[in-house]
Amino acid sequence: MAFHSGFVCILGRPNAGKSTLLNALVGEKLAIISPKPQTTRNRILGVIHIAKQKRRSGGQVILLDTPGVHRPDSSLGRKMMGEVREALGGSTLVLLIVDASRKFSQADEFVLDIVKKSRTPAFLLLNKIDLLRGDKGKLLPIIDEYRALYNFQEIIPLSARKREGLDVLLEKIIQALPEGPRYFPDDQMTDQPVRFMAAEIIREQVLFATSAEVPHATTVIIEQFEEATKLTRIAAAIYCEREGQKGILVGKGGQMLKKIGTAARLQLEKMLGARIYLELFVKVKSDWRDSHEFVEEVDWRRQLERLAGSQKSGF
Repeated sequence: MAFHSGFVCILGRPNAGKSTLLNALVGEKLAIISPKPQTTRNRILGVIHIAKQKRRSGGQVILLDTPGVHRPDSSLGRKMMGEVREALGGSTLVLLIVDASRKFSQADEFVLDIVKKSRTPAFLLLNKIDLLRGDKGKLLPIIDEYRALYNFQEIIPLSARKREGLDVLLEKIIQALPEGPRYFPDDQMTDQPVRFMAAEIIREQVLFATSAEVPHATTVIIEQFEEATKLTRIAAAIYCEREGQKGILVGKGGQMLKKIGTAARLQLEKMLGARIYLELFVKVKSDWRDSHEFVEEVDWRRQLERLAGSQKSGF
C-alpha cells in the first residue's frame, strides 16, 4: 500500500478544543491548554506517525494547531490571525472544530467563511459531545445545519477530552490525504524548540493562576536556557503591560510568582525528564500587544534566528 502524508490545519473559534485535539492525537502535550480564550498564540506543529497495517496504508499526518479565529484589534491579534492564514495556505485538509454544546453564532459564521475562502477540503468535527448529557439526538439538528451551509467531506462527532471518536477521525484523515513523502523522522513529534515549549508552560501557569485582563496581557520570553548533566537552568521573563499587573503577578511577598514558578518547574521536569532550576522575573512593557516590533520579537522563530546569529558572531 502507498504511503500517505500531508499537512492538516485545525481551525476553530477560541476554546473549541483545538489544542486538546492536537495533544490527544499526537499523544504528547505539545500545546498548552486553559479555559481562557486565545490561549494558543502561535501555530503549533504535531506529527502523527501511522503504522502500515493489512487494511490501512501507512502515513504521516502533520497537524497544525492554530490560534482561535477572531476579529483582531491589536498587533498581537493580527499576528495570531496571520498564523492562521499561513497554516491554511500550506494545508491539504482543514479540520473545522466546533463546540457542539454551543449554538451557532456569527462567530461560527466568520470561521466558516474562512474555510469557504480557503477552498481546501474540510472535515467538520463536532467536539465536546460528552457535554450533551446523553442526549445525542441534539447532534442531528447541528449536523443538518452545517450540512446546509457547506459541503464538508466528513462530519465527525467526537470528544477530544474523552478521546472519543479519534480512531475514526484518524482513519478518515489518512484516507483523505494523497500519496506523499515522509516529512519528518519517525521519532520527531514537533518542530518546536524546547525553549519555546518551556516559555509556553510558564505562560500556562500564569493563565491558571491569574484572572481578568492579566492572563491576556502577559507573555514569556526565555532569557537563559543551559542544559547540564544533572541540572538544567532556565531564566524567564514574564512581561505584562501595567505596574498593577506586575504587582498581581509577583503577589504579596512574592507568593504568586513562587506559586507560578513551582507549578511550571514541576511541568518542565516532567517534560524534560531532568531536574530544573527555574528563575522567573516580571517586567513591564507598556501596551506590548499593540507593538508590532515586540510582538515579532516574542515569535520563537525570530528568537531562533537571533540565537543563531549571536552564535555565528561568537557571542
